[in-house]
Amino acid sequence: MKLATIGYEKETQGTVIERLKSAGVELLIDVRAVAASRRAGFSKTLLSASLNEAGIGYVHLRQLGTPKLGRDAARKGRIAEMHQIFRAHMVEPGAQLELAKAKDFAREKKVALLCYEADAAGCHRTILAKQICATLGCEIEDL
Repeated sequence: MKLATIGYEKETQGTVIERLKSAGVELLIDVRAVAASRRAGFSKTLLSASLNEAGIGYVHLRQLGTPKLGRDAARKGRIAEMHQIFRAHMVEPGAQLELAKAKDFAREKKVALLCYEADAAGCHRTILAKQICATLGCEIEDL
């Protein structure tokens, strides 16, 4: 069992969808706090519709996104600080509830966690993937 992660920083929507399809992803879990983007095709409504056309489900779990202070730290290259802020956020009840939902989805089908950063090591989605896989015993596949 594999849990995929993907960042769209340097990609087109079409390329991301093709990677997801090639990996057998059935559901994309958007883990951005704000599911809007200046990059064409990656705002919530358009992304969801395009994924649906490709036969891939979409769900936005906002509480699994990085809080604003964490996003600000990441933009300044302070990844360790962003990770610390995100880990503190993850103890919040809303985040725990949505983490449980993500685990349930991952038990049922092949899922991918989506965020912006191309490099998974510099993104909070890696923390989420590790938490999910620690529970489910799955392997992380960075697309």
